[in-house]
Amino acid sequence: MTDNRRLLVGTRGSTLATTQAGHVRQGMVDAGYEAELHIVHTPGDASQASQIPVAKVGVGVFTETLRTALDERECDVAVHSFKDLPTAPDARFRAVVPERVDSREVLISVDNKKLMELPEGAKVGTSAPRRVSQLRALRPDLQILPLRGNIGTRMGRVGDDLDAVILARAGLERVGWLDKAAESIDPELILPAPAQGALCVEVRADDEEAWNSVADQNHIPSYACVVGERTVLSTLEAGCSAPVAAHATLNEQQNQLTVTGGVFAIDGSRKLLETRTVDIDLAGDWRAAAAGVGAQIGRILLDAGAAELVAEARES
Repeated sequence: MTDNRRLLVGTRGSTLATTQAGHVRQGMVDAGYEAELHIVHTPGDASQASQIPVAKVGVGVFTETLRTALDERECDVAVHSFKDLPTAPDARFRAVVPERVDSREVLISVDNKKLMELPEGAKVGTSAPRRVSQLRALRPDLQILPLRGNIGTRMGRVGDDLDAVILARAGLERVGWLDKAAESIDPELILPAPAQGALCVEVRADDEEAWNSVADQNHIPSYACVVGERTVLSTLEAGCSAPVAAHATLNEQQNQLTVTGGVFAIDGSRKLLETRTVDIDLAGDWRAAAAGVGAQIGRILLDAGAAELVAEARES
């Protein structure tokens, strides 16, 4: 470091967001930098409190406000849930991806029943089209109801007006509530969102000190998986609220990347799935390999009719 500059880590104010940003801040402190959290209030926070769907206030509302704060130097680092970011690159920023946590979905339910054990007609809360469509395909008998609010609010509805809710495992893991989950759902049952479980830590492209403060947290294996998944999404030209899912894994030797992409009819009547594996060198041009296989999957899904399913979901 060249001075004693205190770096501000921009984050939303929810428990999950500040916990995630706190991990990033601690990594910066461990690297020898002074850092503190800086809460950025977003229109999306108000929409959650009032139960207004995020779609009505704009896709990416949380991340856009954080990016504006970063660009306008209100903060020096911004911590995002990577799945919420637009897929188009933004030249204003440089990014690192810390090691990803488990990307699966979890079920929280009355009496800890698993998904396939829920009684017929059970009320399950989720608002994500990707989850809704896959749930309807798996369990057409279930009543699927909208679910908004922070993790605590969502979990609090179990045993009240809902029999179960589906959440990202990553959020529960980060706030220490994983013991509340009845089940971590196999991706073969419900494929997760592209980049679920991953953080994206951004700094301004011209801020070398901020970059150096977070660079050691970059985890290339996680980044490669996320690039593969998000390229499926970008090739389909679908937003993060579309019924599109993707899941990538590296083999034990970390020299092969396998990506599965899926597009689903919102009523559960149809699904398109494609899996491809590519050789990858994490010390070389891993980004091109990951993006290449993701794009290949996206094109195959488009040829199979994915655009029609995405359009139908948008109109529903």
